[in-house]
Amino acid sequence: MKLQLTARALTTFALLLSPGLRAEDIKMDWLATGGVKQVGYYRPQRLTLSTNRPAGLTKLPEKLTAPLYGELKLGPTNAPTTYFIVLDEPADQPARLFVDATAGGAVANDPLESWKPRTNQAGGKATVMYLGDGTVQLKLGGETRPAHFNFYRFDKTDPQRAALASTLLYYSDYARSGKLRLGDQTHVALLTDDGTGDFRARPGVKSLLIDLNDDGRFDGHWEAFDVAQPFNVAGTTYEIQGLTAAGDAFAVVKSAKTVAEIPPPADLSAGKPALKFADQDTAGTAVNFPTGYPGKVVMLDFWATWCGPCKAELPNLTAAYTKYHPLGLEVLGISLDQKDAGEKLAQFTKANQMPWPQIYDGNFWQARIAKLYNVDSIPRAYLVDGDTGVILATGDSLRGKDLAGTVEKALAAKKHP
Repeated sequence: MKLQLTARALTTFALLLSPGLRAEDIKMDWLATGGVKQVGYYRPQRLTLSTNRPAGLTKLPEKLTAPLYGELKLGPTNAPTTYFIVLDEPADQPARLFVDATAGGAVANDPLESWKPRTNQAGGKATVMYLGDGTVQLKLGGETRPAHFNFYRFDKTDPQRAALASTLLYYSDYARSGKLRLGDQTHVALLTDDGTGDFRARPGVKSLLIDLNDDGRFDGHWEAFDVAQPFNVAGTTYEIQGLTAAGDAFAVVKSAKTVAEIPPPADLSAGKPALKFADQDTAGTAVNFPTGYPGKVVMLDFWATWCGPCKAELPNLTAAYTKYHPLGLEVLGISLDQKDAGEKLAQFTKANQMPWPQIYDGNFWQARIAKLYNVDSIPRAYLVDGDTGVILATGDSLRGKDLAGTVEKALAAKKHP
């Protein structure tokens, strides 16, 4: 996903890190919404729902039928603020979601207007999930900022998601944005907190994103950094100092430590060679990509049965495969499903008319081929010429209504070069 950063979203503050100069604070602007689009991915968080009304919830919406309650805790981990959630799920009426946006303990009568149902079909069973978004007033030290969140709730009767029957999922859409200078280069930077309200370090989370190649997007592998650990850019090791829970300012200083630099990933844009690999599909058949597809156009499709956007793309992919497979289109699925999901994968592909081969190793985001292709978000696809190994298309041209036209064009070019 390409990211566009507007001038008003950035600050003009930079840090000079030449030898002998004192580190200056980097000031970060507040982005109330749009953070997910800029980051290119999100990490959903879980909020447990209960029939027990929390003690601090002093006022409820009127005419509740089957309410569930939750507590969204945001802000510094040592002193968070509680925002109450009320989800009303009557058996014969649409569900309603209410959010205590000001953390005052009183939930207003107005539910989120965007809380809308979406019906999914899987294995012959229809399930209904709800999606919506809203804004809370996030308390950040001495200031309060509007912070946009996205919420979603899977069907509590879905047997495949029984573990989430009492769960509301959410992810933040806000961030801090600015510019920082490393050596003699100035780069756009983004700071995220995964919807915690605390921008300081979290174990294993790379929350500082720096657009090192200035291409307008953030790569989650080599342009993402843990604010608690030293990191190397262009041969120099740096550290973050003075980062506050509010995330509004910090300093980058040269470190006395030395760590290895993460190399940039391979260029996998259209016109570049695809990365070769050999593996085995779920049927036990050897796969050699892309050399095993002479005379064909093959779509490498990274996806998972748990991925909602992947499921949304399936009708387009199955229609394209049905129409263009006889003309030379092949599809190779790379499943990012988790451990022990082989049977679920087999049932899903059969139920959804996906006859093409799948490679699955149960390693989730660490799946071998996903790591080879530096996959940090799905769905992701590459259309490749089986003879030359050149990537013909990727990104949005392989989604939605554009998919069929992209495949048809590639097949026509192969037939009449």
